Order: sequence, then C-alpha cells, then structure tokens
Amino acid sequence: AKIIGITGSNGKTTTTSLIYHILQTAGLNAGLGGNIGKSFARLLLEKTYDYIVLELSSFQLDDIADFKCHIAVLLNITPDHLDRYHYDIAEYARSKYKIGLNQTENDFFIYNADDKISMDFIGELKNNQAVRLPVTMKFKPETGVYTEENQIIVKPCKQVKTSIDMNILSLVGTHNRYNSMAASAAAKALNIKDEDIREALAGFKNIEHRLEFVARVHGKEFINDSKATNVNSVWYALESMVHPVVWIAGGIDKGNNYAELLDLVKEKVKAIVCLGLDNSKIIDFFSPYVDLIFETDNMQEAVEISYKVADPGDVVLLSPACASFDLFKNYEDRGNQFKEAVRNL
Repeated sequence: AKIIGITGSNGKTTTTSLIYHILQTAGLNAGLGGNIGKSFARLLLEKTYDYIVLELSSFQLDDIADFKCHIAVLLNITPDHLDRYHYDIAEYARSKYKIGLNQTENDFFIYNADDKISMDFIGELKNNQAVRLPVTMKFKPETGVYTEENQIIVKPCKQVKTSIDMNILSLVGTHNRYNSMAASAAAKALNIKDEDIREALAGFKNIEHRLEFVARVHGKEFINDSKATNVNSVWYALESMVHPVVWIAGGIDKGNNYAELLDLVKEKVKAIVCLGLDNSKIIDFFSPYVDLIFETDNMQEAVEISYKVADPGDVVLLSPACASFDLFKNYEDRGNQFKEAVRNL
C-alpha cells in the first residue's frame, strides 16, 4: 500500500480525514488510521489497501526507522507538547520532519511555506529526495499550491495545473484553507481527477469538536471547538469568526502564552466565560482588555451565562486553549457536555 502521512501541530485530524474523503470520493481502495481510528498495524492485518492515510504525531514519528511515506504532509509546527521535548523547539521540529525519512525521488513532500518554524528547520530535508510541494498564500511557486484571486492553484509538476474555486470549500477559516490546499496537493500527486477533488472539498463534513456548529438559539450561534487544546488552535478559531464572540475558555494550562491571542480578542471578543478549576491566568491576562469576564466550574453554568451575555447575531464559542482533565474525562466529553447544555437552553 502507498502511505499518505500527515503531521503538524494543528489541523492533522481535519486534513487526514479530508484526504481520506477525497480518496473515497475518487473510488480508491483506501484505509484510514494512525492517531485517528485504527492503528497502522491493524490496518495492515485487516485487508489489502492500495492506499493508507495516516495521522502521525511527533511521538509516533520519534521511533521510526524503515517507515516511508509516498506522500508526506507537514502542516505547521507550533510550540505544542514542548514538555516532551525538553522545551526545545528544535528537537520537536526534528521529530516532525522525520515524516520525510526514507523518501525517494518518486515520493512527495508537502509543507507549509508560510509557516515560520517549519521554514526555520527546512534544512532537516537536506537528504530527502522527494518532490517538494510548498503550500503558500504569499507567492507563486513553480510547483506546489498557491492562491490567485479567489482560486486555489495546484501544480504537482510544471505540466499540470488545477484550479479550485475557494467558494466551494466546506471548511471555513484561513487555517482550513491551508488544510484544503495541502489535501488538494496530495490528491493531485496521486493523479486524482479534478472533479473528484472539487466534489470532495465541497461535501466534506468537519470532524466533531472542531469548529462544529451546534445550534442557533434565538439568533445566537453556538460553536463547539473543544478540540482546541492550545493557543494556536484558538487563534485559528477566533480568526475565522465574523460576528462578536462570547468565548468559553479554560482548563489545564499547558504553559500557554496568551499574548498571541491579544489582538484577536481585543477585536472580536465581547465577553470571556472561564471554565476550569483555576482560571487565574486567563483572568489576569485579559481583564485589562475585556470588560466582561465570568468564572464557572461546570458546563451547564458556562453555557447559561454565555447565553445571557450574547446578543442575537453573536457567537458563543467553546474554544478552551487548555486540556480538559480538570473537569472532564477528555475533550470529547467536554464537547458533548457543551452540546447537551446548548440543547437544554
């Protein structure tokens, strides 16, 4: 089986699911696994696939020796999980770049050329023989993926050029445009037909707990982004919001630097509802900038307060920036409790 491997600090699950969805839409015999769903070993035992799409964490990449991706996708590198890498971003980046190990000139390496940390460590690829396909919104590479007016242009080689109208993308926000661009690059590297790619991008349903629309109650929109367990994920969530936001945040802080969110919070957030056992860091940081900050220690209360504070047309966004283990079993439990509380309004 040819392996399509996806790694990155944010967007892995969405992009892995999207690539798998494109392969299915094109009628290819593909399996899905790794960090999402079944283990790689189990997929190999189950049946013979032509393609296997794997979500790969840095922890899984740390130990590889002979493993090889036909298509390797590195979405971005942000300072997440640094506790496992002696707080050394170089060590963490090296681990991510291992996704390109053992690739030959018949393989493809897709990376985000607009991501600063990825580019700082691009030298990790010096022995990699694969065809490189940069994903960028800032320039026009000879081969790769870029944007032109309202089109995504995909060029897996100089002779082939596909354009995709951005308006058809089912996923919203800048980060999801990058995810869709990376998935399109992988699809064209596999020679999938343009119409199959367009159909898949238009019809894709986002994964649960990732910017998931829950309900509109009396004109107030509720969005479940419980999977946003770090600051960078919240940045992407806030960046994609177009209406005033009541932001539900908090939990177990993984050494968050909230300064990264300050501009977006000042621009878009009208109230913060803290949900955690210790909310002091969020309150201390944002209280000079946000007038309305509330403390809660259960989901029901957080949703009820958010509902009261929000006006029709506003968005109530659960995007915690923190791990969930202080009050919930995991981020899924947190997201499900949010949805339940919204339905009980």
